[in-house]
Amino acid sequence: MKSFLSSIAYIFFCTLTCTAQGFKKDNPLAHTFSIIARDPNTGEMGVGVQSHWFSVGTAVPWAEAGVGVVATQSFVNKSYGIKGLALMKSGISAPAALKILMDEDEGRELRQVAMLDSNGHVMSFTGNKCIDYAFSTIGDNFSVQSNMMLTNTVNTSMANAYMKSSGKPLAERILIALQAGQLAGGDIRGKQSAAILIVAAHSSKKPWDDRLIDLRVDDNIAPLKELDRLLRLYRAYEHMNNGDLAIEKNDISLAMKEYGEAMNMFPLNLEMQYWTAITLANNKKIKEASVILHKIYLKDDNWRALTNRLPKVNLLTVTPAELKILTK
Repeated sequence: MKSFLSSIAYIFFCTLTCTAQGFKKDNPLAHTFSIIARDPNTGEMGVGVQSHWFSVGTAVPWAEAGVGVVATQSFVNKSYGIKGLALMKSGISAPAALKILMDEDEGRELRQVAMLDSNGHVMSFTGNKCIDYAFSTIGDNFSVQSNMMLTNTVNTSMANAYMKSSGKPLAERILIALQAGQLAGGDIRGKQSAAILIVAAHSSKKPWDDRLIDLRVDDNIAPLKELDRLLRLYRAYEHMNNGDLAIEKNDISLAMKEYGEAMNMFPLNLEMQYWTAITLANNKKIKEASVILHKIYLKDDNWRALTNRLPKVNLLTVTPAELKILTK
């Protein structure tokens, strides 16, 4: 009986301890692997993460243009994100900011946190109560960190992959590092969610424009594969946007080149095909536009209805006879 009561007391003590140190509703579990990084050429900063935890992108990554990035994981204390960015914004370096937060956190040994500031200063911390395998690895303008990994090679694999991908855009480098981490074993529990967040090197004073890439996969059997698709789709829509800008400058040749790049990346995307056709029509290439549009209508006739609505708002500037050709 005495042994039984002792066991109950021990469980009760552990429950209270975990509750006090981090196992709370506002401090979710996010055993995971992540990377924070800064592109020294562009100054862009980013965070990438994957975990067997729902919607990890709402807990781990934090970033602000011209300030820095934070990855807070294991027994997550989300305040590290907001407070860390605030400290760095005030002029405190990432290493000093992390130390300040660690010193005031009684549950620090359950945490795994990494911070990087806009000057490239990096610091990470892995508490001694993080679940094996748990490591932090700092490199030049980046840090990788992982806990509850299947193998002890996740960090090394991520760091090596990131360094070897030099020259690629930051978001792609971060994704490559995450993919390498998964190939090395990843989360011992498996896969569920992933995210990439990229911010600009400097604040434009328009925060709605400073978050350059913000992609999340909240629940998927292959989150990195889906994240890869979303990033490629993002790049395709960059080409679409560039095409729109070219149209504004009346550079039809460049516009069609950009639209073509987008469609080559995602040939089944009807939206990309549609606006390419509308651009052709607005530039009096009615026959070419008609061929594309009628293929689209066969797949979804709602696009035909949309074409009829565009002249009213001057997004399609054709004659009634030309409109009839485009919508017949």
